[in-house]
Amino acid sequence: MNNDEMLKFIEEAFEENYELLRLEGGHSLSPHVKKMALEQVKHYWKKLRNLAENVSDTEVRLTLPQQKTPSGKYYTIQGVVDVVKEDDRTVMYDIKTHDVDFVRCNKKDYEGQLNIYAHIWQSVRGQHLDGTSIIAIGETEELRKAKQRASQANNEQILEEALTEWNPEVPIELEMEQVDAYLESFGEVVDMIEGFEFSPPPVEKLLSKVQDNKTFAVHVCRNCDVRFSCESFKAYAFSSSRAKSNFLAFYDDYGTEHERVEVIEANLEEEEV
Repeated sequence: MNNDEMLKFIEEAFEENYELLRLEGGHSLSPHVKKMALEQVKHYWKKLRNLAENVSDTEVRLTLPQQKTPSGKYYTIQGVVDVVKEDDRTVMYDIKTHDVDFVRCNKKDYEGQLNIYAHIWQSVRGQHLDGTSIIAIGETEELRKAKQRASQANNEQILEEALTEWNPEVPIELEMEQVDAYLESFGEVVDMIEGFEFSPPPVEKLLSKVQDNKTFAVHVCRNCDVRFSCESFKAYAFSSSRAKSNFLAFYDDYGTEHERVEVIEANLEEEEV
């Protein structure tokens, strides 16, 4: 299958999957957002074609049963990964919806999960692994700006140059001696979930910078529906001078004006269906 044939296949598969998800979930995307999503998929194919063509095992389900939490509860770890075997080298890939800049700035948040997956692959399955990586599928700020500049200048070369610089793969170091500690940490989280302990992070965490100049609250909390009943987010909101004069407007912050328009258009389309 040549490149043009593959791009046509991607378009057809994207449309089919979109319709299935729309019917199952009852949610629609505005035409603009849908088009951007398809373009992002095409960008990944162009950038990672060699990797995609060499995937030897896709959607591999990994299972580590009979794990025990500090309080004595049993649980099972499950995950789905892709594996590439090429030139006597085997690498495990995990796909994340975050953008690559966020992943690079917060690699520690992914090391436990990837090392446990590697432990399952090597210890339980008995197969050697040379490395692990995250494939971050979220659009970066640089790509978003490049698309805007390319559209305004009617010059696709601007976008092509940005795509050349873009690398969505983030290698994660294998630290097998840390697996027991990672499993202990997972167990502690399970205990908190089972004990209904869902304490939000402190306000200091919400104010901390996670990438570029964005705070944790902007990058994470804005996408969390529970923020409306979160004491930490309320305290964060009142730390803003804008919130003091117009708290409700701050609490209803759904992003930029463009993002809010997209939400409204999608909802209107959904009502018309």
